[in-house]
Amino acid sequence: MNSIYHRTSIRRYQNRPVEREKIEAILRAAMQAPSATNQQPWEFYVVTDQNRIRELSRVSLYAYPAEQAPVVIVPVYRKVCRAPAYAQIDLAIALENLWLETDSLGLGGVWLGIAPVEERMLAVERILDIPEELRAFALFPLGYPAEERQQQDRYDESRIHYVV
Repeated sequence: MNSIYHRTSIRRYQNRPVEREKIEAILRAAMQAPSATNQQPWEFYVVTDQNRIRELSRVSLYAYPAEQAPVVIVPVYRKVCRAPAYAQIDLAIALENLWLETDSLGLGGVWLGIAPVEERMLAVERILDIPEELRAFALFPLGYPAEERQQQDRYDESRIHYVV
């Protein structure tokens, strides 16, 4: 659980490939996430092609950290599932697992929001030729960190309300 208190947004990466076994461990962690009605609406695109990564880094003003990453994971969800209203929530939980495992393996990454902005979702889907039955959810560039950042202590007792 240490990664919860260590994980930060890493936006700069070393020019070093990420081992395939680490990528697989990260995806395994993502797929361990709970989901509404156990629908598991996720699929993951692992992008290492630098031309595609460059294109992905331009889908929004905030996607620039992807450009220098050796890997960008693009979580997507199925439009048709048992509880479609919860698909994006399911993906958010999976992405948190993915991020925590990334940190635990000595890597860094950052969650770049794509959904629910339709134009961003469509741009990612076009770049990766994602089938019509899937929707792009986020970009997660990752790699060996080229920066070091400290996690903030975000605990705020004033935001806790006991109902007894």
